[in-house]
Amino acid sequence: MATILVVDDELGIRGLLSDILSDEGHTVELAENAAEARAVRERMRPDLVLLDIWMPDVDGITLLKEWGSAGLLSMPVIMMSGHGTIDTAVEATKFGASAFLEKPVTLQKLLRAVEQTLAKPTPRPAAPNGGGGATIYRLDTAALAHEAPMPGAGMAPMLAPLPLGPQSEQSFDLDRPLREARDSFEKSYFEFHLAKENGSMTRVAEKTGLERTHLYRKLKQLGVDLSRNKRGSAL
Repeated sequence: MATILVVDDELGIRGLLSDILSDEGHTVELAENAAEARAVRERMRPDLVLLDIWMPDVDGITLLKEWGSAGLLSMPVIMMSGHGTIDTAVEATKFGASAFLEKPVTLQKLLRAVEQTLAKPTPRPAAPNGGGGATIYRLDTAALAHEAPMPGAGMAPMLAPLPLGPQSEQSFDLDRPLREARDSFEKSYFEFHLAKENGSMTRVAEKTGLERTHLYRKLKQLGVDLSRNKRGSAL
């Protein structure tokens, strides 16, 4: 079992996550702000950190950058936010986060993220000033297959460093303009669901939380080839 540091300014969330993780056999340390998180990190080395982005003094992204630049990011970090977007997830992973969870965090998502993150090598943060070439991440399509985003929710993928060797997952080059990176992810996201649902626009609309007309426009805008995904199924 692991020692997990939970950093969140909301008492209720800290208590809930602590209860869930303790029930799973983990040792849990709590911090309500960046100052307390620094103190815990200084006296111990947690196996994993669950870090809220929006905190009143120093936000989670800033603390993540601080740990990375100081060489203290020796543990994986899962970022949490109630306002999760692709932009936020990309920024978090750029600075060393292993995964991103959107609030409210469900029991299933939490335990799956913790289990998967603890099983992976600790990611290296991006080199300062963008040095060292492009950083490649892979989309965890298994997570998307089990749970599609709720209507109106921002899409928050779990991202992890792409290991060497042949991979079946889609890879993304994040060393490019944000709009291009976002469009690339969204195209792969919709192609994944179209293939999974055998081209059924009705089921894809339900899974992604989009109205069908909006979905058609989005797919056309992204250049998704609908003909190869239909496979003769009813729309």
